This record gives sequence, C-alpha cells and structure tokens, in this order.
Amino acid sequence: MTEHLQRTPTAIDQIAENWVDTLVELDPTVGTYIGRTAGDGRFGDYSPPGHERFIAEAAKVIAQLDAATAADEVDAVTKTDLRSDLALEVESSEAGLYLRDLNVIASPAQGIREIFDLMPTATVDDWEKISSRLGSVPEAIDGYIETLRLGIERGVTPARRQVREVLEQARRHSANDGFFNAFVADATLREGSLPASLATDLSTAARSSAAAYATLAEFFENELDEAATDQDAVGRELYALQSRRFLGATIDLDETYEWGVEELRRMVAEQESIADQIKPGASVEEAIAFLDTDPSRKLHGTDALQKWMQETSDRAVAELSETQFDIPDEIRALECLIAPTQEGGIYYTGPTDDFSRPGRMWWSVPVGITEFDTWRELTTVYHEGVPGHHLQIGQAVYNRAKLNTWRRQLAGTSGHAEGWALYAERLMEQLGYLDDPADRLGMLDGQRMRAARVVLDIGVHLQKQQPDGSGPWTADYAFDFLRQNVNMNDSFVKFEVNRYLGWPGQAPSYKVGQRIWEQLRDTYREREGEAFSIKEFHRKALDLGGVGLDTLKSALLG
Repeated sequence: MTEHLQRTPTAIDQIAENWVDTLVELDPTVGTYIGRTAGDGRFGDYSPPGHERFIAEAAKVIAQLDAATAADEVDAVTKTDLRSDLALEVESSEAGLYLRDLNVIASPAQGIREIFDLMPTATVDDWEKISSRLGSVPEAIDGYIETLRLGIERGVTPARRQVREVLEQARRHSANDGFFNAFVADATLREGSLPASLATDLSTAARSSAAAYATLAEFFENELDEAATDQDAVGRELYALQSRRFLGATIDLDETYEWGVEELRRMVAEQESIADQIKPGASVEEAIAFLDTDPSRKLHGTDALQKWMQETSDRAVAELSETQFDIPDEIRALECLIAPTQEGGIYYTGPTDDFSRPGRMWWSVPVGITEFDTWRELTTVYHEGVPGHHLQIGQAVYNRAKLNTWRRQLAGTSGHAEGWALYAERLMEQLGYLDDPADRLGMLDGQRMRAARVVLDIGVHLQKQQPDGSGPWTADYAFDFLRQNVNMNDSFVKFEVNRYLGWPGQAPSYKVGQRIWEQLRDTYREREGEAFSIKEFHRKALDLGGVGLDTLKSALLG
C-alpha cells in the first residue's frame, strides 16, 4: 500500500476532528468503536433531549462547513461528504425516523447490547469499565423507551412485525441464561484475577442489564405493540430518503427496480449454467443438493468454522499482498470470530485507530445450526475480509497521514462499503480464487440473493407490481419470493425478510453499490484509455476512505 506524505491539517480537517470529538462525547459507543476508551463506562442519551442535542450539534457543523473554504482536493471531499451526511441526519430527524427506530438488526435495541462485543477484556480496568457500562444499561433503555413513547404520542411508530420480533430478542437477553448473565458468568470464571468486589459488581450490573431488557420487552408488549402500524411498507417518500442515506447517492428507484428484475434473471441463468458443470443436466437445486452431501466441503461445529475462516482469510491476505495489493503489516491482522450471539448474520468491525484492536470478522450462528458448507461461504470470507471490507476499511484507517479521523473511521455509506465488498467477490472470481464451479456457485448464490433483495426491498416498500404481474407486493409474497431465490433454511429467510421490512433501503445498497462501483471503474477505464491501471484505480478509490457514492464519483471522475 502506498505511503503518503504527511499532509498539514486544515481548518476543514479541524471541523471534522471536532465533530468526531462531539460524537464520542454524545455517544461513547462511537468512541468504543474507534478505540477511544475514556467513555467506555457509559452510554449516550437515547431520550428525545439527547436526540435534540445531537441534531443541534450537527446543524452547527453544517454552518461551519458552509463558511469554510476547501484548501485542496482532500478538503473538498471532506466538506462535501460530511455536509451531505449531516444534512441527511437533519432531514431524517425532521421526518421523525428516530421516533420509530426499531428493527431486528440495527436499532438501539441491538446496539446497546452489541457494544459489549467490542470492549476490551484484558485487564481489571477493562472489566471495571464493563461493569460501569452494564450498570448504565437501564438508563440507556429508559431513554430509548422515552423516545419511542414520544413516537406513540405523535403517531410515528414502527411496524408491529418489528416490535414482535425485537420483543423476542429482548426476552432472550433478559433471561437468566441470556447474554448479560452469561457474559459476566463466563468472565468471572475465566478471569481468576478479578477482585472479588469487582466480580460481585459485575454480577449485580449484569442482572440490572437483564432487568432493563425485561422492562423493554414489557414496553414492547404492553404499549408499543398496540400503537404500532400494521403497514410494513414505508412508502416512496421515506424510502427515497432512506435510500439516499444508505447509498450517499440519489438513484431512479423505478429504473433500479426494473434493473434488479433483469439482474436477478441474469444471476439465475449464470447459476443454471454452472449447475450443469457441477452435475451434468442438474438444476440449481439438484446441484446444491449434490454439493451438500459432499463431506469434503462440510464443516462440523463452530470451532471448525472459526478455524477455516481464519485459515482462508490468512491465505488470501498473504497471497494478494504479493500479487495485487500492497498490504501493510497493520492490516494483515484480521481476527475471525464466532459472535457471542445467535441472531444470524456475518459482519465486520473495523480496527481501532492505532490498530491495537484489529479488524474482526464475526459470525453470529443461529440456534441449532451446527454444519457449514465451505462452497457456500468461501466468498463470504473474501467479502468480509480481503479484498473486501477489511482491505477497504483498514486502508482508510492506515491512511492517517492524509485523512482526518472522521474520513478514516466514521465516514462512508453502506452502498460504498457493501458495494465494494460485492465488487471484491467478483474480483476474486476474476483472479481465479473461485475457479472451482462449486465455489463459484456459492458466490452466485450470494449475488443472486443480493439481486433479489433489490427487487424485494423496493417492491414491497413502494408497493410495486410483483415480477409475475399478479398484483402489488405484500409481506407474505416477500417471504415466498426470497425462499425461491436463496438456498437457506426458513429461519434465515425469516430473519432476512424481517430485516428488509424494518430497515428500508439498506439491503439494496449492496447490489446497487456494486453496480455503481463497476460503472465508475468502466467510465474511469474509458477516460484513461491505454494508461488505465486497475491497481491504480483501486488505490485511488480506496485512498479516499469511506464516502457517499456521489462523492466517490465526483472525486474519481471530476
């Protein structure tokens, strides 16, 4: 990876740095995420006044940026992207999205619990901070409930389907054998050097955290469920806003829906061709059934899964660093872990600013799932690791000589990040890492699912006509549609569709982001002609750090 000359920080850099400081103060979990541990013993204010403070601070920064002049191209990107990000926060607040902020995967109901996954646990001081933050969970939950109650008063509520699903999550966390009590019990057994008083404090705080989630569950069941809307679809206006938030770009939703339908057809045709290579004359379903009986492609248990993930990731880092990318030592460290939850999903968390906590790939294995197929998951390791999220995010963090903290660690959109990760999957195919037809079928399985999500997500939230022309999209049709386009068990399908229904605009950002990345590469190639270098394109694009896709386009193409 290219070394950068130290750039003199500018006034706009300072505005961005100050915004990071403000974010960490308002929401200490942001500090935990980027490695600033001073606030690790507390949460931010999830109540309406807490949200009002956040929006007021965002408005101040918008005014500061409007009054500032960019000193160079780096400044121009920072000013454009940070202002756009903050303006979307203000617009989202005005639309009341914070009053209905509840879904099965990415709302305060999950975030308050999930932050403990990232907290260091090596020292007594670490566990004291964990104890303090555990003790702060009730206040955080109370503030969150206060915000949702304001939503009830104003008639701005989440869908009942989301309420009932997250109610079950909250009940699991509140149980005696739920996350909080198990987390602390495991720690006190494992960390024999913890003082007895601290072990007692941890147990007390864990019980209070579990009790807070019991209170949250009661609120969901006794108040929010009745007030919630029966309508899963959010409609065109809110959907367009959410799409811009997740992409950092404005797209034609109707054209994108039609493109998604055609892209899905193309994915199916490509899968059918490869199925015939795996087993002549076989359908996609028959090829999958054939592969699922192959013991050489099977992993048994989460220990074997974790070991395989780590070995696969390490091999990709070592080989790609020799042939495709300059990967510094700091980024070569990528930890592959089984998540302490069982909610489903695979995700990546970036390194701290000093790389003391490396990038991590997490696999949240659902209850009852004990077997894993390598042909399905190989491309996932590349998606989450190298050359996917870890290379992309790690390079931004490493690029501290050029980028301010906001650009390195907090900027960007799902469309930029997930679009790059899908782009990276196809890159690995082009580099020969998916030459085995089974592995390529696994990659296409994921790509087909992402194409299906474009159609499903836009279709159900905008009430588009179903692809078969039989009427407008419904939630029931959405479940059937996804079942037809993924080869996963019903628990996965249920979780995924509930995620799309409750988190509008996010799921399409993967495939739409990939489309935009590929369009940018092709346009860049046409502009550069014979001088085009794919390695240079990747370097220039990733050196920008996380940005919205409209910002990426303007920065690369001028």
